[in-house]
Amino acid sequence: MRVRTFPGGGFAENGYLVECTDSGAAAVVDPGATAPTMVHALQEGTLELRAVLLTHAHLDHIEGVHVVRAAFPDVPIWLHPSDLGMYRALPQQAAAFGLSVHPQPEPDRTLQDGQRIELGGCALQVRHAPGHAPGHVIFYVPDANLALVGDVVFQGSIGRTDLPGGDYRTLMRSIRDQVLTLPDATVLHPGHGPATTVGAERAGNPFLVGQLGGELV
Repeated sequence: MRVRTFPGGGFAENGYLVECTDSGAAAVVDPGATAPTMVHALQEGTLELRAVLLTHAHLDHIEGVHVVRAAFPDVPIWLHPSDLGMYRALPQQAAAFGLSVHPQPEPDRTLQDGQRIELGGCALQVRHAPGHAPGHVIFYVPDANLALVGDVVFQGSIGRTDLPGGDYRTLMRSIRDQVLTLPDATVLHPGHGPATTVGAERAGNPFLVGQLGGELV
């Protein structure tokens, strides 16, 4: 599996194009402000877009969904149901930052914890990881030793919990149960900033070193 990163926009959000190299099947993950560039990459190549996968429904991770759907009208949009209300409240999210956004198409597929999303000959495991957002999920690909973790954890930091639906203790529990249980060599692709690994964050992330024994702080 190949992961291509498309960072940009006012929030410096990472959108991802996930490609199953054996089959040419692809998924767009969290299409934000750089969605037009992601669409261009798909149209210029030979990949077959199978899904739009959303880790959560904050403004910066969904503002480009309509761009992808306009170019690929039949592609399904996947979201955890606990974030559907936030998704539909996108205009209010934008207004809180003094912004306006294009209306987004409704998600038509539901993500659930433990689900397996098939992508050609590859598969992504869905792990529900609330705390930053109620319906936040992680997409884990054990065969490729990687995970797309959205805004759960970053290099040297963790997701913010001061937005509506956020909760610090819930986030820390999600990190302990859904991230720190992965192999140390697992590459983490976050919603902002550079990639890192489980081992690096376990050992050096100042928010997580207290989690080594499994306690909640």
